[in-house]
Order: sequence, then structure tokens, then C-alpha cells
Amino acid sequence: MPVVGILAALSLSACSTIGYYGHLARGEYGMLAARQPIARILADPTSDAALKARLEVAQRARAFASDKLGLPRNASYTQYADLKRQYATWNVFAAPEFSVQAVEHCYLIVGCLAYRGYFDREHAEAEAARMQAKGLDTWVGGSAAYSTLGWFADPILNTMLRWDDDELSATIFHELAHQRLFVKGDTEFNESFATFVQYEGLREWRAARGLPPEDNARRSHEDEFEGLVLATRERLRLLYATAMAPDAMRERKREEIESLRAEYLRLRDTQWGGKGGYDEWINSGINNAKLLPFGLYRRWVPAFSAVFAQQGADWGAFYAAVAKIARLDAAARAKTLSGLQDGQP
Repeated sequence: MPVVGILAALSLSACSTIGYYGHLARGEYGMLAARQPIARILADPTSDAALKARLEVAQRARAFASDKLGLPRNASYTQYADLKRQYATWNVFAAPEFSVQAVEHCYLIVGCLAYRGYFDREHAEAEAARMQAKGLDTWVGGSAAYSTLGWFADPILNTMLRWDDDELSATIFHELAHQRLFVKGDTEFNESFATFVQYEGLREWRAARGLPPEDNARRSHEDEFEGLVLATRERLRLLYATAMAPDAMRERKREEIESLRAEYLRLRDTQWGGKGGYDEWINSGINNAKLLPFGLYRRWVPAFSAVFAQQGADWGAFYAAVAKIARLDAAARAKTLSGLQDGQP
């Protein structure tokens, strides 16, 4: 999940503290200062061979992104930075105890987001504790990728190298798509657009190298698990709209969360043959805040797929058509995407 950079953060509303500004400035500076040109690393005979192999693949994917996918041709992802930590950022999500509506944080440049990002876990945990003290459900999630939406030359990070070559390449496509088109305050539009570019870009990238289509089992599992979580979130939304005493509401909430766990185990142990990639997530604490990120990244992917097909799989025509949708107001934009999703003209 990308986090906006310091220029966007400096436009935060006045309720944000100077300390938060300072944290972001230090974190951004540290990331930018750690950058090294990838070309220099590849040319250095003393560079780690495994690192060089990964970066070589990433640079070929980076060139493909601009040459074939029509994504920005700039210095982003032509540099490498080792942050010496597990994640690039940690994002704090929060929601009321009886609501699945996110507590949003608003920025002048990018609009309102459902989370607040930090460059180290300690600051994120402290923020989560402050929000918990206000009676909110909170969840802290690490993010391996990071984007400044083109304000700076974003590097490939050591945190991104935990992925295989396909996921690394796809992430480069995803993040560059944000630089190509970004709609202030519409996370579902932005992430679904970038996710479509990621999916289709990876398909074309594999084909260009003579590789077979990727195994869709992992993506199918992602879709099925997301469906379980979204169904639970919808049941909770309906529950919270009822008139019920707080203690009774908490018990019903607990039951819905336990039902989610049971449904996941059934899916894992039957359709997935006992191989589930979400055991850690499902076995740790679950609350309203932890459910919030689901649905943000892929809600409108079928709609963008329809646009791509309508434009004859031509990337330039696709971006032009999507830009027209982006210029609509929020209600008209959602209506247009919904129509595309449903196969309407």
C-alpha cells in the first residue's frame, strides 16, 4: 500500500502536530539519502550477486513499463535503497467500536485517506495507542512499498525484494500507474486503476519474455479471502445500524469475527487443500480497523478491464478514456464505473 510523500504530508490539516511533520521529514530524507543508482550497483564487481540479479530483472521491467505500458519515463525505480528494516512504512487504521467507517486523515494534495503513515513502527504503535484511548478500534499494518506519486524519484527498496520477480515487477507497474493518473480523495479509483495496470502489465511482461501466463491460484485465493472479509464487514455494518445495547452489540460483533475465522478455516481445509496464506492474519486480533483495507485495491478492476477492452487493448487510448472518467465528479465517476462493471454501455 503506497504512502504519500512529505510534500503531500506538509499540506495536512492544522490538527496534525509539528512532531508528525518532523517525523515525516526525517523519514523521507532518510529514504532519499539511502538511494544509490542501480546502474552503479550493477557495474560494481564487488556488489552482491543475488542483489544484482534481482535489480537487473527490476530494470528490465522498469524499461518495459515505459516502452510498452505507456507509464512515466523518469528516475523512479532506477535507484535502490536499503532501509535496514522490514517495512518501508507502517500504516495506522482506525474505526469506531461499532462502525466499519474509517477515521480519515485529509491532505490538500491527495485528499482524504483511511490511514496515517509512519516511517517506524514505534511511532505508529504510539498513534494507535492514542486512538485506542479514545475508544477506537485500531490496526497497524506494515507496507513494503512506498510512493511519493512522482514528487521524488522513488527507489526500489530492500523491503520490496522479499517478493518474487513477478510481484516485484508488478509493483513497479502499480506504483508508476499512480504517477500516470491520480484522483484526489478517491482511494478505490486510484488503487483499482493501478491494480488493473499491475495485472495486465504483468501478463504482457511475461508474454514478452516467452513465459506462460502466471498461475492464477494465488490471485484466486486473494479474491476468495477478500470476499470473506468483505461479507463479514457488510454483516457488521448492518449490525451496527441496529438499536442494540452495547454489551449485546459487542457479543454479536465477537460472533461475526469468530464466524469469519471458521469460514476461512473451512475454505482453507477444503477448496485450498489445507494451504492457506492468511493463517497469521486470521489467528491474530481482528476488529473493525483491521477490516478496512479490504476492497480498496480491487473494487473497480473489472471496470478498468472493460475500458481496456473497449479501447482495443491500446494503452494510450485506455489512459485517455480513464482520464475522462477521472474528471467526473465522485458520484458520476462511481456510476460510470459501476455501469462498466455490470456490462452496461
